[in-house]
Order: sequence, then C-alpha cells, then structure tokens
Amino acid sequence: MLRFVSITASLSPSVLPQEGIERMYYGEKFNAWSHLVGAVLAGVGAIWLLVMASLHGDVWKVVSIAIYGACLVTLYSVSTIYHSVKGRSKSIMQKVDHFSIYLMIAGSYTPFCLVTLRGAWGWTLFGIVWGLALIGILQEIKPRSEARIMSIVIYAVMGWIVLVAVKPLIAALGLAGFIWLAGGGVLYTVGILFFAYDQIRHFHGIWHLFVIGGSLMHFVAICFYVL
Repeated sequence: MLRFVSITASLSPSVLPQEGIERMYYGEKFNAWSHLVGAVLAGVGAIWLLVMASLHGDVWKVVSIAIYGACLVTLYSVSTIYHSVKGRSKSIMQKVDHFSIYLMIAGSYTPFCLVTLRGAWGWTLFGIVWGLALIGILQEIKPRSEARIMSIVIYAVMGWIVLVAVKPLIAALGLAGFIWLAGGGVLYTVGILFFAYDQIRHFHGIWHLFVIGGSLMHFVAICFYVL
C-alpha cells in the first residue's frame, strides 16, 4: 500500500488537472512513511496522556485529552492513507486530509482551553477555534483552487489566535510551558510556508517534518504543564 506511486500512473483528467499530477504524486513514499511514524507516535502518546489524565480523576482533563488525542491520531492516519493511494481515491482523501488539519489544530487547543484556562478565556477561545475549524472544513468543499488561499489564512489565524490570551496562559502554564506551546506554533507556521509552495519538490515532505516537530512540542507542553 505504501509503495511509491509513479507520476506516470494513469489518472483520469476529471479527477485532477494534468499539471497537478506530478505535484500530487512526487515524493509520496516519504510523505506516507513520515506520517505513518507520526500516527504511531500520536497513538502511543495519546494513550499515555489519557492514562495520566485518568489518574488525576479530573473529567475535564480526560475529556480534553481524549479530544486532543483523537484529532491528532486522525490527522496522521488520514494523511498516511492520502499519501498511499492513487486515482479517484486520492482526490477524495485530499479533502479529508485537509479536514483533519482543522481538527488537529482545534484539538490541540482543547486541553489548554478546558484545563489550563477554562473560565471565560478558555471557553471563548474554545468556541473561536472550533468555529474556525468548522468554517475551514465547509470552505474546503469548494474546488481546491478557490479554497487553497483561504485554507492557509484560516490555518494561520487558528494557530495564532492564542495570542489574545497570552497573559493568562503564561500565568497558568509558566514561562517554560508557554515557550513549548509557542515553539510548536512557530514550527507549524514555518511549515505552512512549505505547504503553501508544495508544488516545489520535497517541500511537502518538509512540511510533514515541521508538523511532527510542532506536534512533539505541544505534546511536551500538555504532558508537563497542562496535566
């Protein structure tokens, strides 16, 4: 399933524009394997955090970690499948892959909103990021050429809307915890640049590495400063 997909594989023009075939298929072996590793790490990490949250006996921690873990595993699993298939299935999975990015961003916010902040700040931020995720998913239904720029804008806004609550977050997490949180955001943001120009060879694979790095930094922030 994870074998390299040749850019010369037959593909109906109705599925993808001819000029987009090479961009979509080049480097898929690395893209698939990198996020398969991410999926395994996400699964193990999610189980570990869920066990830790359960030991605390705090329902908010358990629920928020369950949401975070489910969204993270979904992102990496869907991405692995998307980069492993071809033809019409790939065109469909591309949409699902982009849906999962919004879920991952909103899911990553959830422990910080429902555990670290809660109250007015937490619930307001929670509503905003999940609302943006819904808007992003709905606009992805448009043809990709129309949705791409808006997607990148929504990703960036979702990633940095956290700055409106920077003071209460630093107060609750401590400076070290906030640095891990912000560091993950920086890696995701730099990665978006490679995602935006992934028609350049290897850029999509580099985007994957930044996503994994950002996920690891947020995992550390949640494990040591939220729980």
